[in-house]
Amino acid sequence: MNPWTPRFLCWCAAPCPAGPPGHLLPRWLFLRALGFIYFSAFYSLLFQIRGLVGPNGILPAGLYLKEVANFLGASRYWYAPTVLWLDSSDRTLLALCWIGMLASLLLVLNILPRAMLVICFVLFLSFVSAAQDFSGYQSDGMLLAAGFVSFFFAPRGLRPGWGASDPPSRASLFLLRLLWLTIYFESGVAKYFGGDPSWRDFTAMDQYYQNGPLPTWIGWYTQQLPHWFHAATAAMTVGIELVVVWMLFLPRRFRIVCFFIVTFLQIGIILTANYAFLNYIVLSLGFLLLDDRFLVQFLPAGWAVEVCENLKHVPAPAPRSAGLSTTETPEPTSANPQRADANEPVPEAATIPMTARAREFAEAAGLWVAGLFLAWILYANVFFLLARAFRTLPLPSKPVALIEPFRVANQYGLFGRMTWKRFEIEFQGSNDGENWIAYRFRNKPQSPAEAPRIYAPYQPRFDWNLWFASLGNWRENTFVLRTEELLLAGDAQVLSLFASNPFPQGPPQQIRAVLWQYWFTDPATKRSTGMWWRREFLGLYAPALERGQDERFFVTEWPESLPSPP
Repeated sequence: MNPWTPRFLCWCAAPCPAGPPGHLLPRWLFLRALGFIYFSAFYSLLFQIRGLVGPNGILPAGLYLKEVANFLGASRYWYAPTVLWLDSSDRTLLALCWIGMLASLLLVLNILPRAMLVICFVLFLSFVSAAQDFSGYQSDGMLLAAGFVSFFFAPRGLRPGWGASDPPSRASLFLLRLLWLTIYFESGVAKYFGGDPSWRDFTAMDQYYQNGPLPTWIGWYTQQLPHWFHAATAAMTVGIELVVVWMLFLPRRFRIVCFFIVTFLQIGIILTANYAFLNYIVLSLGFLLLDDRFLVQFLPAGWAVEVCENLKHVPAPAPRSAGLSTTETPEPTSANPQRADANEPVPEAATIPMTARAREFAEAAGLWVAGLFLAWILYANVFFLLARAFRTLPLPSKPVALIEPFRVANQYGLFGRMTWKRFEIEFQGSNDGENWIAYRFRNKPQSPAEAPRIYAPYQPRFDWNLWFASLGNWRENTFVLRTEELLLAGDAQVLSLFASNPFPQGPPQQIRAVLWQYWFTDPATKRSTGMWWRREFLGLYAPALERGQDERFFVTEWPESLPSPP
C-alpha cells in the first residue's frame, strides 16, 4: 500500500496490470517507428540547418532569438523554448542534428528509450522554436506531441526488451490514440465543414495530385485516372476521417478492421505525395489500434516469450485500499504461484524503514507528476477537438495557451482547402541582364522532363516553403528576397540548399525570383515528348536585385502584378 497514490491515479497513470489483450507489441512497434521518424527529421536537417537558420543563413536563429529577448525579456525562455539560447553557431546547429540522430538510433535499438525520447524532444523542439518560417508545420506539431506523450508510454530501463515488467499506462495509451483520432477527425471537419465546396461535391481530388506541395511520379499516373475514381477517393477520405475513425471506441475487432482501412489510406498518400514524415507519424500511431493477442500470432515461436506469458496472466482484482504502490507484487495466479503467508503480520507504518518510505514517496511523486501532465495534455486535446466541432463552446483557454510554445497539443486541419493551380518559384542569375540561368532545386518540380521523385520522410524545408510562398505575396514571404541577397553574395550554405551552382566562378551580378505555372502532361504528350510537366512563365515573383560596386544591393525591376490566388 502507498498512502500517497489514490486508486484512480494508479488506474490511469500507473502501468496496466498484466493480462490480455496486452499492448507490449504495439508499443514496441510504435516506439521503433517513432525513432525512425525522429532520425529522418534530424537527418534532413543536417544538410539544411546552416543554410536555413545558421548565422549566415536565410533566417538566422541568433538574430531571431535576440529580437525575442528584446521584446519579451525574461519570458523569452517560455515563449521560445530552445537550447539555442546558449549558442546558435553553425557548430551548435550541427551538433543538434548529430546528437538527435544518435539519440533516435538508440531509441530504434531500444536502449534507454525514455532518456532518448527526452533528448529527441528537446532538440527537435529547439529547432522548431527558432526556425521561424521553416517550422511550425502540422507535421512538426504531430511529432512533438507524439514524442512528449511517448515518454510516459515507453518502458523504463537500459534495455527493456518488450517491457513486460513495465507495461504502458492506460492514460498514455489513450492519449496517443486520441492524438491519432484528432488528426483524422479535425482534418475531416476542416474538409467537409470548412467552406471548400469541392469536398462536398467530391471534386477536391480532381487536381490534387499535381497541385500538392511535392508530387511523386506515382501521383502523375494517378492524376490520369477518370473523375469517378477521384470522386470516390474524396468521398472515402471524408468518410474515413469523419466516421470510420470512431471505430477506435468500439470492441477490438472493429479497431483491427479500422487499422487496415486507415493504413491503406496512408500508404496511398505516401506513394502519391511527399509530405515528409507526416503520414509516417499517422501510420505509426495506427499501430496502437492493435494488441498483443492479434500481433503475437504473426511472430515465430519463441520470439516473444514474455509477451505470451503476459497474455496468460490473470489480473488481480482491484484492492479496497486507498491506493497501490506502482511496485506492489501482484496477487498469485497460475503464472505467479508464489504467495505470502496469510498469517504473516503486516508491519505498522511506524516500523517501515525510512528508506522504504522515501522510495514510496518518490514513486508517488513521479506518478502524480505523470498524471498531472497527462491530464493537462488530455484537456488541451479535448479543447481543440471540441473547438473544431463546436466553435462557440465556452471552455477555459488559459491551460492550452500555457503549453502552446511546446507544441504538445495542436489543432489539425489537413487540406481543409484545396489548391487549384500549381505555381513554382524559380531563382535565376545573370551577368548581363539578358541571359538568365536557373538555380536547380534538389526536390521541387522544375525541369519539365524530370520525373517527380519519392523521398519522404526526408523533408526539404526550403523547397517545401517555396510552395507555400508561391500561394501568396513576396511581402508575406520575405525569406525569398533574403535568398536573393545571399545568392548575390555567393553564400556557400545557401547554395548548398540547391542541387548545383550555375555560377561556380563567382556570384552573378543580378538575381531574380520568377513564377511559373505547372501542369501534369497527359499520357499522349508524355509518350511523344517524354515530358512529365508543361509550364508557363508568369513573370517576376519578387523584386530583381543587382549587386553594386560597393557590395550593396539595388532593385532593378519590380513585379508588375500577382496571379490570382489558387
